[in-house]
Amino acid sequence: MNNRITELFTRKQSKIFSVYFTAGFPKLNDTGAIIKALQAAGTDMIEVGIPFSDPMADGPVIQASSTAALRNGMNLQLLFSQLEAIREEVHIPLVMMGYLNPVMQYGFEAFCRDCRRVGASGIILPDLPFREYVDTYRRIADRYDLRMIMLITPETTEERIRLIDAGTEGFIYMVSSSATTGAQESFDLRKQEYFRRIDAMNLRNPRLVGFGISNRETLEATFQNSAGAITGSKFISLLRERASIEDAVRGLYSDFFG
Repeated sequence: MNNRITELFTRKQSKIFSVYFTAGFPKLNDTGAIIKALQAAGTDMIEVGIPFSDPMADGPVIQASSTAALRNGMNLQLLFSQLEAIREEVHIPLVMMGYLNPVMQYGFEAFCRDCRRVGASGIILPDLPFREYVDTYRRIADRYDLRMIMLITPETTEERIRLIDAGTEGFIYMVSSSATTGAQESFDLRKQEYFRRIDAMNLRNPRLVGFGISNRETLEATFQNSAGAITGSKFISLLRERASIEDAVRGLYSDFFG
């Protein structure tokens, strides 16, 4: 099986729409239904959030969903079994997003092996230092054909961005600001200048912009200067507010695409 992230970016170079959700939220066994509903709506890629007790990069909406998912009883073993159950029905890339602590407790190679087994194509671990990844973990991720996605922010130096670009495959996660995740109404001129500055670097990897993608205006701003966008807090809020998963997905697409 070819890596689905690589296949996606080979097939589609712009207006890629990726959605994050927290596994085990709103209900413990919602994972499969959420993935299938997002796929049916036309989502290009899905980030499956692994709940953690201290999600430091996340804003209050995702933190609350993570706390709720842990209270519901979500853990990595259960998440892998849920993904295994729907593997044959999923044909878009799944990216496992979480923090280092639960992955290390599980065992990094065991985690990679099970990601591959259930059809995941990539991993995002915001607190994994890039140098540690290169020195210790890249060979393991490569063995299981998994793309390790690294984050950059407006403060990341050009030298480091070029090192990340040279040392990873798949895409670069471009954080819109140095703050935590959460909805924003628009991107100010400084953020748009940051998007343009990175765009002008002509990096080897495509970039997706995340953090603050919450409406059509922020979505269009990312489409102009990157390969696409990642939304999370907006969808988590809709899952909490709407009567059903399908209604939450419809609301997401209505708000972004009309």
